[in-house]
Amino acid sequence: MIIQSISLLDQLDKDINTFSMRVREWYGYHFPELVKIINDNATYCRVAQFIGNRKELNEEKLEELEELTMDGAKAKAILDASRSSMGMDISAIDLINIESFSSRVVSLSEYRQSLHTYLRSKMSQVAPSLSALIGEAVGARLIAHAGSLTNLAKYPASTVQILGAEKALFRALKTRGNTPKYGLIFHSTFIGRAAAKNKGRISRYLANKCSIASRIDCFSEVPTNVFGEKLREQVEERLSFYETGVIPRKNLEVMKEAMVQAEEAAAEITRKLEKQEKKRLKKEKKRLAAIALASPENSSSTQEECEELNEKPKKKKKQKFQENGTEDPPVSSPKPRKRKPLPTEELVNNEREAATNGNLPKRKKSLTQPEPVSEPEEAANRSVLKKKRKLSLKEEPLSSGPEEAVSNKSSKKKKKLKLAQEG
Repeated sequence: MIIQSISLLDQLDKDINTFSMRVREWYGYHFPELVKIINDNATYCRVAQFIGNRKELNEEKLEELEELTMDGAKAKAILDASRSSMGMDISAIDLINIESFSSRVVSLSEYRQSLHTYLRSKMSQVAPSLSALIGEAVGARLIAHAGSLTNLAKYPASTVQILGAEKALFRALKTRGNTPKYGLIFHSTFIGRAAAKNKGRISRYLANKCSIASRIDCFSEVPTNVFGEKLREQVEERLSFYETGVIPRKNLEVMKEAMVQAEEAAAEITRKLEKQEKKRLKKEKKRLAAIALASPENSSSTQEECEELNEKPKKKKKQKFQENGTEDPPVSSPKPRKRKPLPTEELVNNEREAATNGNLPKRKKSLTQPEPVSEPEEAANRSVLKKKRKLSLKEEPLSSGPEEAVSNKSSKKKKKLKLAQEG
């Protein structure tokens, strides 16, 4: 963003100068004396747009002219020059074209100012130390020439010093002449204030401080302009040392002070950022609540209808219980699950297997106490059990397995053998 904005700013400066010169030449046919009175391009375009035909300018428009020129003497001089001007007469259609073109130039100059403020704010966020040291415009040009702030931070101070003067450097190397002393950093105020013999020394010192500032901006977590201001003070002290001989402070002392101030500034910045985040979250909550309230009425009506439908059966149940004389509905106890009675054959087989194994079936302890049984029921149960036992005894020889048959055959053979031996 910084690279694009500084390149656009330079292009706008060139375009505004070209267009304002076009307006000066075009309107100079009608009012040539105005060029000598007003030097600023944007102000000249505004005044030309305001005056229009010089013959219509009178003392009633003098106050508005003073507001435009910001000078009463210039406004009076413009009024006097319009009365005795040597310019040619101009038609209405020509004036309309000149005014439309001058309005475009004025709008371009206003946009240039807004772009400059945007660049300043962006540089204070991205590279505050560098912009505090040499200014926003020069710092942005250095970043644009290097390609990025990281690339600028990687450059040594000797490269930063001649950044922007590559042609002169290679020409000097080719012809074995003197190499350039400064490049883009020449546009800073420090080199212009230094004497001719000290320009190279101060440019070298300034390039050193610029490389330090760019590294601080690139690799610090919370960028602040504290280091940039301290480095600027060091450059000022160095300038005064070249002029008056006053010994400047040591770098170690200055950096200790800067570290203390930078910690305090970083704490303040983090506090402000936290407050801004809280405010943003509150606004977001309010916005979401407003959206929820301003939702379509159809959805709200459908929700209400669903709630009413869910509530209606509950009310009917409550009315039934109130009619019966009870306020609360009766709590239904869980019904015990009935077990299916086993057939008689399975019961008999289970008892027989348990008897052969010697393990009697364990009865489960019933949690509930057994209900008392009447005498006739007991007698009936006994008779049923006797019948079951008789049936089991009758079925035993029929249901005997092959093992018993084999044992019977072996016993008969033994008896036959004994009888044969005796005979």
